Parts: sequence; structure tokens; C-alpha cells
Amino acid sequence: MKKLVLSSVATITRLVAFTITALLLLPGITAASDIKVISSGGFAAAYRALAPIFERTTGNHLVTSWGPSMGNTPDAVPQRLQRHEVFDVLIMVGSALGKLVEDGKVVADSRVDLAQSVIGVAVRVGAPKPDISSVDALRRTLLKAKSIAYSDSASGVYISSELFERLGIANEVAGKSRMIPAEPVGLVIARGEAEIGFQQISELKPIAGIDLLGPLPSEVQKITIFSAGILVGAEEPDAGKALIAFFASPAATEAIRDSGLEPITPATPEKNRQ
Repeated sequence: MKKLVLSSVATITRLVAFTITALLLLPGITAASDIKVISSGGFAAAYRALAPIFERTTGNHLVTSWGPSMGNTPDAVPQRLQRHEVFDVLIMVGSALGKLVEDGKVVADSRVDLAQSVIGVAVRVGAPKPDISSVDALRRTLLKAKSIAYSDSASGVYISSELFERLGIANEVAGKSRMIPAEPVGLVIARGEAEIGFQQISELKPIAGIDLLGPLPSEVQKITIFSAGILVGAEEPDAGKALIAFFASPAATEAIRDSGLEPITPATPEKNRQ
């Protein structure tokens, strides 16, 4: 078994090295570039696992910022672009990136879909674990909950504007639910400031002090796509494309899956994507 594990690690290492070596042979790629990246939290865990591999193998340096894909908080990607902050690579919710393409802010043919994400539900460690296994169970749980939290990005927009309506409880939960700006919902749950919370599973998994109950029932789930693209006017567009190609390569699959996301493949279904 130990030999099998070591063999698997060696195979993955060779795949990573081969992938990045191939990327470095692309026209216009030079080593030791500073690539400015901004990523939303949904892809953060995968990014943190993969970024050091890319840097170590290529000699490039990633200058990384974090911010939600949408919203009005100062760190949100639209707000930062409005302030003319300069980036090479954007990693964010696909629908929000598509809007930036339409607005002429992202190079149209640079978009690459990297992973898909589902919305999860969490409570504080040690708290009772309510039933969310069916639509009816989820409805009952939310009606009983004393307080509900959701994010200020894609998952929260869906929760507040669609899910509560679909469950027929919008009026009942309006006074006890709130959007959390500028920090992970899991931190709010861990501090006991809300009884139950919703966010992308990839954003809930790294948070200590919470129990992940699981994803929303499939009938009311919303799949979100995380995509990457090159900003118009990027200082290192070629190096940025190499980074995106690495994230979309088989070498990145394991890290993306371990983070709670599902890597995009040609067979990934279109239904319910955002």
C-alpha cells in the first residue's frame, strides 16, 4: 500500500512538472514574472494548494488579492476594477466574469471554466444537527431556526432571492436572516452569531468551529461555476494564460476536488449553472 501511495504521488508530481513545462514553451512566456491575481473565496482553497506548485516550477511570482465576485463591499471585484486596480488574472463566479466580458473589461476569448460548486449548510460545532436531507426537512429546519446567515456573493443572492421564495417561507424568515458582507459565513456561525448558515461548500470546509451538514437537496441546489479570465490591459497576459491553463489541467484536478469543488470537464452538465 505504501508503495502504491508513493507511486501515485510520483505520478502526480511528474504530471504537474510536464504540464507546467509545456506551458512555459508557449510563445511570450518568460520566467520570473509577477502575475497579479484576484480570486473569490470559492476557489481560494484550491488556489492556495496549487499556487506554490506553479511558482516553484515556473519561477513566476503570484501577487494575490481576494474579493467577492459581486457586491458593493470595497474588496469586491467590480468595485476594485472601478477604482482601476490592475490585475492580470481574475478568478470568480462565471456569470460575473461573463458580465465583465460583455462590458469589455475581460478579454473575451480568455475565459476558462475551472470548477463547479454547490451550496452547503453549516451549524456551530456542538450544536444540534438539523435535518436538511429533503426539501420539506430543509423548510422545517429554516422555520425553526432562530437566525440564518448567507453570503454577499452568488450563493447568498440565490438564497435570499430564490430559495426562500421556492420554499414558500420568504416572509417567515425575513426578520431572522441576514447577508454577511466581507467575511466567510462560517466564521459568523463559529462565533455563534447565527444558528445556521449557507455558502459554497469550498468556502465552508476550511473554517474551524463549524459542522458541515451537507449540500442543499438536489431539487433546490444551485450550481455555481468558477471561471478565470485575463483583464483587458493586463501587464502579464501570457504568463496569466499559462496560470489559467495550469488550473484547468489534469495536474490541478486533485487539489480542486479536495477543496470541495468539482473540476470542469467537457461532460459537465449545463443545468442550473450560474
